[in-house]
Amino acid sequence: MLQGFKEFVMRGNALELAVGVVIAGAFSAIVTAIVDGIINPIIAGLIGKPNFDEVAAFHLGNATVKPGLLITAIINFILIAAAVYFLIVLPMNKLNEKIAARRMAGEEVEDAAVSEDVALLTEIRDLLAAQHGDTASISSAEGRHRADI
Repeated sequence: MLQGFKEFVMRGNALELAVGVVIAGAFSAIVTAIVDGIINPIIAGLIGKPNFDEVAAFHLGNATVKPGLLITAIINFILIAAAVYFLIVLPMNKLNEKIAARRMAGEEVEDAAVSEDVALLTEIRDLLAAQHGDTASISSAEGRHRADI
């Protein structure tokens, strides 16, 4: 039973999930600071209040119905999603594109180096074959090499 638990905990997905939850907790402080420190004050400056909690509120008997709470929650969701996208996701995507482009450029250089190595090895093989008087293998090797190119 403990072995199964150990396998579950040590699985990559469980560890990645744990790291993701911890990072999300830390990241929520950043998002909250953006919303509470920047976005809500802008909204308060435009409409006089930082939220819509009291919009369209009405009394039903002794209870107060506040549809504005839903409006505030929806707007906060949209604002948080926009802040996360434009301040984090979009810049990270641009960075990943640059990294991918550099990797592709690096792979092309590696491919060229491999081609030079293959050409050098082919020359060495041909010289060794020529020293042993094996002209038939040289011509067939050159044909194979030319076909590879």
